[in-house]
Amino acid sequence: MTLETTIANKTARVSVIGLGYVGLPLAIEFARAGFPVIGIDIDARKVESLTRGVSYIPDVKSEDVKILVSQAGFTATGDYDVLKSVDVIFICVPTPFDQMKAPDLRPVISATKSIAPRLKAGQLVILQSTTYPGTTEEVCLPILEETGLKAGQDFHLAFSPERIDPGATSSAGWNVKNTPKVLGGLTPRCTDLAKQLLVHLTPEVFVVSSPRAAEMTKLLENIFRSVNIALVNELAVLSERMGIDFWEVIEAAKTKPFGFMPFYPGAGVGGHCIPVDPYYLSWKAREYDFFTRFIELAAEINEGMPFHVIKLVSDALSREGKPLNSAKVLVLGVSFKRDVDDARNSPAERVIELLLDRGAQVRYHDPYVPAFKVGGDVFHREKVELRSVSLTPQALRESDAVVIVTPHRSLDYRLIVAHAPLIVDSANATAGLEHSQRIVRVGASPSANGGRIS
Repeated sequence: MTLETTIANKTARVSVIGLGYVGLPLAIEFARAGFPVIGIDIDARKVESLTRGVSYIPDVKSEDVKILVSQAGFTATGDYDVLKSVDVIFICVPTPFDQMKAPDLRPVISATKSIAPRLKAGQLVILQSTTYPGTTEEVCLPILEETGLKAGQDFHLAFSPERIDPGATSSAGWNVKNTPKVLGGLTPRCTDLAKQLLVHLTPEVFVVSSPRAAEMTKLLENIFRSVNIALVNELAVLSERMGIDFWEVIEAAKTKPFGFMPFYPGAGVGGHCIPVDPYYLSWKAREYDFFTRFIELAAEINEGMPFHVIKLVSDALSREGKPLNSAKVLVLGVSFKRDVDDARNSPAERVIELLLDRGAQVRYHDPYVPAFKVGGDVFHREKVELRSVSLTPQALRESDAVVIVTPHRSLDYRLIVAHAPLIVDSANATAGLEHSQRIVRVGASPSANGGRIS
């Protein structure tokens, strides 16, 4: 049977390389749609967990995994040889950067090289990992064509970026099924086959002219957020000096029904996309003698916010006659986003490193992240692994300062405000508690922080 036929009758065997925050939801949705799915991951712990029907990602329920494993033909393995028997291969591996902020494509290259010796005629390969324009054609294509098979003739190649909103659920946010897909194939035939497959996930598939256009689309989406977050971060710092509560300003601006989209300041940006993706494009742009000054300025502002938070902590302690050196600091929330367990590139990492480097005694609490590693870089040479402590009145009272980085909904902010001697709130989590003089908020001057706890 042709690939079109097997896609149409859902007998096409789908494999997903990389069962992380992007790959696992994708694999689950294809299995739920009725396709036989094989997930591949080099982490044996993930494979073993999925085989038992246990999810390690909050956005994927264990009961769904258990049902799909037992009834729908979903399997997980670390054996790449299964690729010899599949029809579709998705690459969903990480795309980090190195210490010099240059793209680190080793996971993509490794996955592609694992595909190549097992590639067969008729297969469809779709890269989903976020990367710079040209990766599909300049990196993946040559590796795959070393087999002697030609893309667009013997096998098919496309790029369709992931659009995952961590922490979202089917009833309360965007997910694989209700988020439109962008798609760019190497040839019209590649695009058509990939679209026939992707419409089984979501009915809205937007086709662009090439993989490069699809790769640039993903970068635009994330850089848009990076630039706008940088804008409000800069204005928040200015508002502190001007004695204006910038959070109040944002709420007022939100009343405009057109031409405005709210973004919020904080201790920095985190996750796998926003802190990383702008550098992918900046790096690639230099190949064309083009310098993305606007993008890099935004990154500079965002990466400066942890330093600003440390300054607020230091200044607040000084007003109490206490030095930051040897101060006991409790950091609340170390995941990169509220109500998720993903701590990749979290601004909390830099905040903690800077505190440690300045001699503070640091503890943290996060109900989603039981252990957190920091250091081993220029900000704090020593690699340190911390464990989440219980959030108790005693732990709060024993702290010289409490720093709110990630405002999880499950945290009891009334308890925090009632017992912490000093709070630096980078996320406006204490809003509505009639802030006392013991609270310093990013984006609000000390005069804007006055009031009482209701």
